[in-house]
Amino acid sequence: QVRLVESGGALVQPGGSLRLSCAASGFTFRSHRMLWVRQAPGKGLERVAEINSAGGTITYSNSVLGRFTVSRDNAKNTLFLQMNNLNPDDTAMYYCVKDVFGGPRGQGTQVTVSS
Repeated sequence: QVRLVESGGALVQPGGSLRLSCAASGFTFRSHRMLWVRQAPGKGLERVAEINSAGGTITYSNSVLGRFTVSRDNAKNTLFLQMNNLNPDDTAMYYCVKDVFGGPRGQGTQVTVSS
């Protein structure tokens, strides 16, 4: 079955950087669009970034545009999210999602931005 395992979350100071990873298995990763979404405490899910199967079409939410970069390694079945210039509003649980906004997702990785 579909398995998505996120990692890389941590406590980081404002202005810092993190790189999240999502290891995928149980499906043909290279054939599927993937998304990163996040959920801040007390808030709903927010789409952060999405990337098509080949990695050639990428979109970002306005809140992360210019700071976050999504990428994928189809040979290693892995999705990435490079996050730079982090601020406290980026504090959330981050999930990778298969195909569509409400699709299968992993258990998440916690990112906390605080001084």
